[in-house]
Amino acid sequence: MLPKTAHANASRRFPKGFAKVRLRLAREPGHPQGSHEHGYDLVMPLSKTGRIDSDLWKAHRDLCRVVHYRSGEEHDLGHMVRQPGGQWTFRYDIKGDEGDPRGYHFAAERFTVGEYISITEDDGPHTYRVVTVERL
Repeated sequence: MLPKTAHANASRRFPKGFAKVRLRLAREPGHPQGSHEHGYDLVMPLSKTGRIDSDLWKAHRDLCRVVHYRSGEEHDLGHMVRQPGGQWTFRYDIKGDEGDPRGYHFAAERFTVGEYISITEDDGPHTYRVVTVERL
């Protein structure tokens, strides 16, 4: 936990509306209880209703980050990209020769605690649960 002054200084780096969202793998075959060792940490702009604020993203793309982690594997670090037509992806490889996980209907999703979010990865779609939303 950051001291109050450190947290206050960290939050000054982000414009109003940014949040850190933590997603954890929901239950699925192979993980009947879900998994806290598989997930995403997203830094992204959210509206008051918990939806992605695409105008704020457009103005501050460099601040929109993603960390994907899985048990026993190295973390993937990247950023959020909005594709033509409004689809959101996570870009880990700047060169673009690696498949990008895609959010399923991210533009319509509400990133609020308890909601379920679908992400299509290399091995297919997975469902994640929003476990925390911390306004920055």
